[in-house]
Amino acid sequence: MKYAGQRLVVTLITLWAIASLTFFMMRAVPGGPFAAEKELPPAVLANLEARYHLDWPLWRQYLDYLYRTAVWDLGPSFTYPNRTVNDIVADGFRVSAALGALAIGVALVAGIGVGVAAAVYHTRWPDRVAMFAATLGISIPNFILSGLLIYVFAYHLRWLPAGLWGKPAQAVMPTLALAALPTAVIARLVRSNMLEVLRQDFITVCHAKGLSPRRVIFVHALRSAVLPVITYLGPLAAGVLTGSFVVENIFAIPGLGKYFVQSVTNRDYSVIMGVTMFYSALLVVANVLVDVAYRLVDPRIRL
Repeated sequence: MKYAGQRLVVTLITLWAIASLTFFMMRAVPGGPFAAEKELPPAVLANLEARYHLDWPLWRQYLDYLYRTAVWDLGPSFTYPNRTVNDIVADGFRVSAALGALAIGVALVAGIGVGVAAAVYHTRWPDRVAMFAATLGISIPNFILSGLLIYVFAYHLRWLPAGLWGKPAQAVMPTLALAALPTAVIARLVRSNMLEVLRQDFITVCHAKGLSPRRVIFVHALRSAVLPVITYLGPLAAGVLTGSFVVENIFAIPGLGKYFVQSVTNRDYSVIMGVTMFYSALLVVANVLVDVAYRLVDPRIRL
């Protein structure tokens, strides 16, 4: 209970700071949500500002924003008059979450497998190939990789569709584009920690007891080597979900990233602030779950 109370206080302070920073940064941007190439008549502009409470003093808008965020009423969208930000988040996040879950699953399975193989075959060709691939995965941005995948598999080979969402084949390329970087990072983390764990005394004892090499690696060594990967899961979840903003636009996926990019172009304040707060809350919750997972994997760690 003490740990939960401490984390709750830190979480609330963090979310308040993010909400405040987002609000004042949006208000500091020149122009407004109704700025367009053709100026609106003053009477029409005044009516629009009154409808969305933009004619209130700044301090009143700020307090109203904090209250609505606390009760999770993110307000109406300026670009989509008949939709609220809550509706946009609910509709778009279902797609973004599915894509993110696929990417994280691929990154964990492939990254841990490649890292273990590289550590077991240290200084041999599987290790060199794995680390070369990991270096490429870290070096190539996901928007560049997306273009390469579209050119090779959609345009040249015609094996996969170039975009949209709804069929299994349409999820292959965006998943690979999002999973490349975290797969490479996880592979390097697992490899370096496996090399350190395999030199420890308890691994020697396991071999002396006659345990099979597979059991020693996957039961005893991997459990200790995977702890840094658990630490990486919190930022990984946030990175994959926010990284999907660009990938979703490249592959024309109707996820939350599409709405966010459009809201930036249209200066839709409420959508920008709502999506920012939503992902901030996800990141905070993910970090708390990482701390709890630490305790489950290694009972020696205290919360």
